[in-house]
Amino acid sequence: MTADRTSAPTGPNTTASAITAKGLRKSYGDKLVLDGIDLDVAEGTVFGLLGPNGAGKTTVVTILSTLVSPDPGSGPVCVGGHDLAADPQGVRAAIGVTGQFSAVDGLITGEENMLLMADLHHLPRRAGRRVAAELLERFDLVEAAKKPVSTYSGGMKRRLDIAMTLVGDPRIIFLDEPTTGLDPRSRHTMWQIIRELVAGGVTVFLTTQYLEEADELADRIAVLNNRRIAAQGTAEELKRLVPGGHVRLRFADPSGYRSAARALREVTRDDDALALRIPSDGSQRELRAVLDRLDAAGVEADELTVHTPDLDDVFFALTATGTTTATATQAHSPNPPHQPEEAVR
Repeated sequence: MTADRTSAPTGPNTTASAITAKGLRKSYGDKLVLDGIDLDVAEGTVFGLLGPNGAGKTTVVTILSTLVSPDPGSGPVCVGGHDLAADPQGVRAAIGVTGQFSAVDGLITGEENMLLMADLHHLPRRAGRRVAAELLERFDLVEAAKKPVSTYSGGMKRRLDIAMTLVGDPRIIFLDEPTTGLDPRSRHTMWQIIRELVAGGVTVFLTTQYLEEADELADRIAVLNNRRIAAQGTAEELKRLVPGGHVRLRFADPSGYRSAARALREVTRDDDALALRIPSDGSQRELRAVLDRLDAAGVEADELTVHTPDLDDVFFALTATGTTTATATQAHSPNPPHQPEEAVR
Protein backbone atom coordinates (compact mmCIF):
# COMPACT_ATOMS: atom_id res chain seq x y z
CA MET A 1 0.00 0.00 0.00
CA THR A 2 1.05 3.57 -0.49
CA ALA A 3 0.52 6.50 1.83
CA ASP A 4 -1.27 8.61 -0.76
CA ARG A 5 -4.92 7.61 -1.10
CA THR A 6 -8.16 9.32 -2.00
CA SER A 7 -10.55 6.42 -1.41
CA ALA A 8 -13.58 6.93 0.82
CA PRO A 9 -14.20 4.77 3.90
CA THR A 10 -15.82 1.50 3.07
CA GLY A 11 -19.36 0.73 4.13
CA PRO A 12 -20.55 -2.04 6.42
CA ASN A 13 -19.19 -5.45 5.56
CA THR A 14 -21.78 -7.62 3.82
CA THR A 15 -19.54 -10.68 3.42
CA ALA A 16 -20.28 -13.76 5.55
CA SER A 17 -18.35 -13.82 8.81
CA ALA A 18 -15.63 -16.37 9.52
CA ILE A 19 -15.15 -15.21 13.13
CA THR A 20 -17.44 -13.24 15.42
CA ALA A 21 -16.96 -12.43 19.09
CA LYS A 22 -19.02 -10.26 21.43
CA GLY A 23 -17.86 -8.93 24.77
CA LEU A 24 -14.81 -11.21 24.94
CA ARG A 25 -13.19 -11.08 28.39
CA LYS A 26 -10.19 -12.86 29.91
CA SER A 27 -8.41 -12.57 33.25
CA TYR A 28 -5.45 -14.41 34.70
CA GLY A 29 -5.88 -14.23 38.46
CA ASP A 30 -6.58 -10.62 39.32
CA LYS A 31 -5.06 -9.33 36.06
CA LEU A 32 -7.66 -8.38 33.46
CA VAL A 33 -6.19 -8.98 29.98
CA LEU A 34 -9.22 -8.56 27.70
CA ASP A 35 -12.15 -6.37 28.67
CA GLY A 36 -15.09 -6.74 26.32
CA ILE A 37 -13.81 -7.26 22.78
CA ASP A 38 -16.08 -7.32 19.74
CA LEU A 39 -14.71 -8.82 16.53
CA ASP A 40 -16.20 -9.56 13.12
CA VAL A 41 -13.84 -11.12 10.56
CA ALA A 42 -15.15 -11.59 7.03
CA GLU A 43 -14.54 -14.84 5.17
CA GLY A 44 -11.67 -14.86 2.68
CA THR A 45 -9.93 -11.81 4.15
CA VAL A 46 -6.88 -10.97 6.24
CA PHE A 47 -7.73 -9.49 9.62
CA GLY A 48 -4.79 -7.81 11.35
CA LEU A 49 -4.59 -7.45 15.13
CA LEU A 50 -2.05 -4.88 16.33
CA GLY A 51 -1.01 -3.82 19.80
CA PRO A 52 1.98 -3.22 22.07
CA ASN A 53 3.81 -6.12 23.71
CA GLY A 54 1.58 -7.63 26.37
CA ALA A 55 -1.56 -6.11 24.85
CA GLY A 56 -3.32 -9.47 24.67
CA LYS A 57 -2.95 -10.34 20.99
CA THR A 58 -1.81 -13.89 21.68
CA THR A 59 -4.55 -14.29 24.30
CA VAL A 60 -7.14 -13.48 21.65
CA VAL A 61 -5.65 -16.13 19.35
CA THR A 62 -5.52 -18.79 22.09
CA ILE A 63 -9.17 -18.18 22.96
CA LEU A 64 -10.43 -18.22 19.37
CA SER A 65 -8.43 -21.38 18.66
CA THR A 66 -9.94 -23.16 21.73
CA LEU A 67 -6.64 -23.39 23.63
CA VAL A 68 -8.00 -21.41 26.59
CA SER A 69 -11.55 -20.48 27.59
CA PRO A 70 -12.89 -16.93 27.85
CA ASP A 71 -14.11 -15.72 31.21
CA PRO A 72 -17.70 -16.39 32.29
CA GLY A 73 -19.90 -13.55 31.18
CA SER A 74 -18.22 -13.19 27.80
CA GLY A 75 -20.60 -13.00 24.89
CA PRO A 76 -20.98 -15.63 22.17
CA VAL A 77 -17.98 -16.54 20.01
CA CYS A 78 -18.41 -18.22 16.62
CA VAL A 79 -15.49 -19.52 14.55
CA GLY A 80 -16.01 -21.15 11.16
CA GLY A 81 -19.75 -21.44 11.80
CA HIS A 82 -19.25 -23.26 15.11
CA ASP A 83 -20.05 -21.97 18.57
CA LEU A 84 -16.83 -21.89 20.58
CA ALA A 85 -18.46 -23.05 23.83
CA ALA A 86 -20.91 -25.59 22.43
CA ASP A 87 -18.81 -27.10 19.62
CA PRO A 88 -15.06 -26.67 20.22
CA GLN A 89 -14.31 -29.78 18.13
CA GLY A 90 -16.08 -28.21 15.18
CA VAL A 91 -13.95 -25.09 15.62
CA ARG A 92 -10.74 -27.16 15.73
CA ALA A 93 -11.71 -28.97 12.54
CA ALA A 94 -12.10 -25.64 10.74
CA ILE A 95 -8.90 -23.91 11.82
CA GLY A 96 -5.13 -24.09 11.68
CA VAL A 97 -2.76 -22.29 14.05
CA THR A 98 0.82 -21.12 13.53
CA GLY A 99 2.13 -19.72 16.80
CA GLN A 100 4.83 -17.19 17.56
CA PHE A 101 7.41 -19.94 17.90
CA SER A 102 8.01 -22.62 15.34
CA ALA A 103 6.34 -25.93 16.16
CA VAL A 104 8.53 -28.00 13.84
CA ASP A 105 10.74 -30.79 15.19
CA GLY A 106 14.36 -30.02 14.34
CA LEU A 107 15.55 -33.58 14.95
CA ILE A 108 13.62 -35.06 12.03
CA THR A 109 13.34 -34.11 8.36
CA GLY A 110 10.86 -31.71 6.82
CA GLU A 111 9.06 -34.60 5.15
CA GLU A 112 8.83 -36.49 8.44
CA ASN A 113 7.36 -33.42 10.11
CA MET A 114 4.71 -33.26 7.40
CA LEU A 115 3.89 -36.97 7.65
CA LEU A 116 3.65 -36.70 11.43
CA MET A 117 1.10 -33.93 11.03
CA ALA A 118 -0.82 -36.04 8.51
CA ASP A 119 -0.95 -38.86 11.07
CA LEU A 120 -2.25 -36.44 13.72
CA HIS A 121 -5.04 -35.52 11.31
CA HIS A 122 -5.79 -39.25 10.85
CA LEU A 123 -5.20 -39.13 7.10
CA PRO A 124 -4.80 -42.52 5.39
CA ARG A 125 -1.14 -43.28 4.68
CA ARG A 126 -1.37 -42.76 0.93
CA ALA A 127 -3.39 -39.56 1.27
CA GLY A 128 -0.98 -38.26 3.90
CA ARG A 129 2.02 -38.78 1.62
CA ARG A 130 0.23 -37.10 -1.26
CA VAL A 131 -0.74 -34.06 0.82
CA ALA A 132 2.77 -33.82 2.29
CA ALA A 133 4.38 -33.95 -1.15
CA GLU A 134 2.00 -31.34 -2.57
CA LEU A 135 2.61 -28.91 0.30
CA LEU A 136 6.37 -29.39 0.26
CA GLU A 137 6.34 -28.51 -3.42
CA ARG A 138 3.99 -25.58 -2.90
CA PHE A 139 6.27 -24.07 -0.25
CA ASP A 140 9.46 -24.72 -2.23
CA LEU A 141 10.81 -27.26 0.27
CA VAL A 142 11.25 -30.31 -1.97
CA GLU A 143 15.06 -30.10 -2.09
CA ALA A 144 15.25 -29.77 1.71
CA ALA A 145 12.53 -32.35 2.45
CA LYS A 146 14.98 -35.16 3.33
CA LYS A 147 17.22 -32.94 5.49
CA PRO A 148 16.90 -32.45 9.25
CA VAL A 149 14.91 -29.31 10.05
CA SER A 150 17.74 -28.19 12.33
CA THR A 151 19.64 -27.33 9.13
CA TYR A 152 16.85 -25.07 7.82
CA SER A 153 17.01 -21.27 7.80
CA GLY A 154 14.47 -19.27 9.78
CA GLY A 155 12.42 -18.59 6.66
CA MET A 156 12.40 -22.27 5.68
CA LYS A 157 11.25 -23.28 9.16
CA ARG A 158 8.43 -20.74 8.99
CA ARG A 159 7.34 -22.04 5.56
CA LEU A 160 7.38 -25.59 6.88
CA ASP A 161 5.39 -24.47 9.92
CA ILE A 162 2.64 -23.03 7.72
CA ALA A 163 2.75 -26.06 5.40
CA MET A 164 2.13 -28.28 8.43
CA THR A 165 -0.78 -26.03 9.44
CA LEU A 166 -2.36 -26.60 6.01
CA VAL A 167 -2.29 -30.41 6.19
CA GLY A 168 -5.79 -30.40 7.66
CA ASP A 169 -7.08 -28.08 4.90
CA PRO A 170 -8.33 -25.41 7.34
CA ARG A 171 -10.71 -22.67 6.23
CA ILE A 172 -9.36 -20.28 8.88
CA ILE A 173 -5.70 -19.83 9.83
CA PHE A 174 -4.37 -17.99 12.85
CA LEU A 175 -0.89 -16.59 12.27
CA ASP A 176 0.58 -15.23 15.49
CA GLU A 177 3.47 -12.92 14.54
CA PRO A 178 4.53 -15.26 11.70
CA THR A 179 7.43 -13.14 10.40
CA THR A 180 9.11 -12.12 13.65
CA GLY A 181 12.86 -12.58 13.31
CA LEU A 182 12.81 -13.18 9.56
CA ASP A 183 15.05 -11.26 7.17
CA PRO A 184 13.31 -8.90 4.68
CA ARG A 185 13.43 -11.39 1.80
CA SER A 186 11.91 -14.17 3.88
CA ARG A 187 9.28 -11.77 5.21
CA HIS A 188 8.22 -10.82 1.69
CA THR A 189 8.06 -14.50 0.74
CA MET A 190 5.75 -15.08 3.70
CA TRP A 191 3.56 -12.18 2.60
CA GLN A 192 3.18 -13.76 -0.82
CA ILE A 193 2.21 -17.07 0.78
CA ILE A 194 -0.46 -15.31 2.84
CA ARG A 195 -1.84 -13.55 -0.23
CA GLU A 196 -2.06 -16.86 -2.09
CA LEU A 197 -3.88 -18.48 0.83
CA VAL A 198 -6.48 -15.72 0.87
CA ALA A 199 -6.83 -15.84 -2.92
CA GLY A 200 -7.74 -19.51 -2.41
CA GLY A 201 -10.57 -18.60 -0.04
CA VAL A 202 -8.77 -19.03 3.30
CA THR A 203 -9.42 -16.52 6.09
CA VAL A 204 -6.26 -15.33 7.88
CA PHE A 205 -6.29 -13.88 11.40
CA LEU A 206 -2.90 -12.19 11.68
CA THR A 207 -1.18 -10.71 14.71
CA THR A 208 1.96 -8.73 14.02
CA GLN A 209 4.29 -6.12 15.44
CA TYR A 210 5.27 -4.96 11.96
CA LEU A 211 2.97 -2.10 10.97
CA GLU A 212 4.14 -2.30 7.36
CA GLU A 213 3.02 -5.95 7.35
CA ALA A 214 -0.50 -5.05 8.46
CA ASP A 215 -0.62 -2.24 5.90
CA GLU A 216 0.46 -4.60 3.11
CA LEU A 217 -1.76 -7.55 3.97
CA ALA A 218 -4.76 -6.74 6.13
CA ASP A 219 -8.21 -5.95 4.73
CA ARG A 220 -9.22 -4.76 8.19
CA ILE A 221 -7.14 -3.92 11.24
CA ALA A 222 -7.93 -3.68 14.96
CA VAL A 223 -5.62 -1.94 17.42
CA LEU A 224 -5.52 -3.25 20.99
CA ASN A 225 -4.89 -0.86 23.84
CA ASN A 226 -5.74 -0.88 27.56
CA ARG A 227 -7.50 -4.26 27.22
CA ARG A 228 -9.90 -2.88 24.63
CA ILE A 229 -10.11 -2.17 20.91
CA ALA A 230 -8.90 1.39 20.47
CA ALA A 231 -10.05 1.44 16.84
CA GLN A 232 -10.68 -0.82 13.90
CA GLY A 233 -11.23 -0.36 10.19
CA THR A 234 -9.31 -0.51 6.95
CA ALA A 235 -5.75 0.80 6.97
CA GLU A 236 -6.87 3.92 5.11
CA GLU A 237 -9.73 4.55 7.53
CA LEU A 238 -7.40 4.23 10.50
CA LYS A 239 -4.92 6.66 8.97
CA ARG A 240 -7.64 9.29 8.84
CA LEU A 241 -8.15 9.08 12.60
CA VAL A 242 -4.95 10.95 13.39
CA PRO A 243 -3.94 14.49 12.39
CA GLY A 244 -1.36 15.24 9.74
CA GLY A 245 -3.29 14.45 6.56
CA HIS A 246 -3.19 17.11 3.89
CA VAL A 247 -3.63 17.91 0.22
CA ARG A 248 -0.63 19.51 -1.51
CA LEU A 249 -1.14 21.63 -4.59
CA ARG A 250 1.75 22.83 -6.75
CA PHE A 251 1.51 25.51 -9.43
CA ALA A 252 3.76 26.50 -12.32
CA ASP A 253 2.13 29.91 -12.70
CA PRO A 254 2.68 32.41 -9.82
CA SER A 255 -0.63 34.17 -10.55
CA GLY A 256 -2.52 30.88 -10.36
CA TYR A 257 -0.72 30.12 -7.12
CA ARG A 258 -1.78 33.43 -5.59
CA SER A 259 -5.38 33.03 -6.79
CA ALA A 260 -5.57 29.54 -5.29
CA ALA A 261 -4.16 30.78 -1.98
CA ARG A 262 -6.93 33.42 -1.82
CA ALA A 263 -9.64 30.87 -2.72
CA LEU A 264 -8.70 28.20 -0.21
CA ARG A 265 -9.01 28.26 3.57
CA GLU A 266 -6.52 27.21 6.25
CA VAL A 267 -3.79 27.03 3.66
CA THR A 268 -0.05 26.83 4.36
CA ARG A 269 1.99 28.59 1.68
CA ASP A 270 5.39 27.69 0.26
CA ASP A 271 6.17 30.69 -1.95
CA ASP A 272 9.48 29.29 -3.18
CA ALA A 273 7.95 26.04 -4.43
CA LEU A 274 4.63 27.68 -5.44
CA ALA A 275 2.91 25.00 -3.35
CA LEU A 276 -0.07 25.09 -1.00
CA ARG A 277 -0.84 22.64 1.79
CA ILE A 278 -4.44 22.21 2.99
CA PRO A 279 -5.35 20.02 6.03
CA SER A 280 -7.45 17.06 4.90
CA ASP A 281 -8.48 13.59 6.03
CA GLY A 282 -7.93 12.35 2.46
CA SER A 283 -11.59 11.60 1.85
CA GLN A 284 -13.24 12.13 -1.52
CA ARG A 285 -15.61 14.60 0.10
CA GLU A 286 -12.81 16.90 1.27
CA LEU A 287 -10.85 16.52 -1.96
CA ARG A 288 -13.93 17.41 -3.98
CA ALA A 289 -14.47 20.52 -1.83
CA VAL A 290 -10.90 21.69 -2.58
CA LEU A 291 -11.32 21.11 -6.30
CA ASP A 292 -14.71 22.87 -6.31
CA ARG A 293 -13.17 25.98 -4.73
CA LEU A 294 -10.38 25.96 -7.31
CA ASP A 295 -12.92 25.61 -10.13
CA ALA A 296 -14.93 28.51 -8.72
CA ALA A 297 -11.76 30.64 -8.75
CA GLY A 298 -10.92 29.54 -12.29
CA VAL A 299 -7.64 27.99 -11.17
CA GLU A 300 -6.13 24.61 -12.03
CA ALA A 301 -3.23 23.07 -10.08
CA ASP A 302 -0.37 21.54 -12.04
CA GLU A 303 0.15 18.84 -9.43
CA LEU A 304 -2.09 17.47 -6.67
CA THR A 305 -1.06 14.91 -4.08
CA VAL A 306 -2.95 13.57 -1.06
CA HIS A 307 -0.97 12.65 2.02
CA THR A 308 -2.30 10.65 4.97
CA PRO A 309 -0.53 9.58 8.17
CA ASP A 310 0.94 6.08 8.10
CA LEU A 311 0.13 3.22 10.47
CA ASP A 312 3.08 4.15 12.70
CA ASP A 313 1.34 7.46 13.41
CA VAL A 314 -1.94 5.64 14.02
CA PHE A 315 -0.34 3.08 16.33
CA PHE A 316 1.43 5.67 18.47
CA ALA A 317 -1.69 7.86 18.68
CA LEU A 318 -4.05 5.03 19.58
CA THR A 319 -1.80 3.33 22.12
CA ALA A 320 -0.98 6.54 23.99
CA THR A 321 -2.15 6.65 27.61
CA GLY A 322 -5.72 7.75 27.90
CA THR A 323 -6.63 7.24 24.25
CA THR A 324 -10.39 7.17 23.72
CA THR A 325 -11.66 4.05 21.96
CA ALA A 326 -13.33 4.46 18.58
CA THR A 327 -13.88 2.80 15.25
CA ALA A 328 -12.70 4.26 11.99
CA THR A 329 -16.20 3.95 10.55
CA GLN A 330 -17.65 5.90 13.49
CA ALA A 331 -14.96 8.55 13.15
CA HIS A 332 -16.34 9.40 9.71
CA SER A 333 -20.01 9.12 10.63
CA PRO A 334 -21.98 12.39 10.35
CA ASN A 335 -23.11 11.92 13.96
CA PRO A 336 -20.53 9.79 15.78
CA PRO A 337 -21.77 8.49 19.15
CA HIS A 338 -20.35 10.04 22.29
CA GLN A 339 -19.25 6.62 23.53
CA PRO A 340 -18.09 4.28 20.71
CA GLU A 341 -19.53 0.81 20.84
CA GLU A 342 -16.41 -1.17 19.98
CA ALA A 343 -13.51 -1.50 22.35
CA VAL A 344 -10.35 -3.73 22.64
CA ARG A 345 -7.23 -5.17 24.05
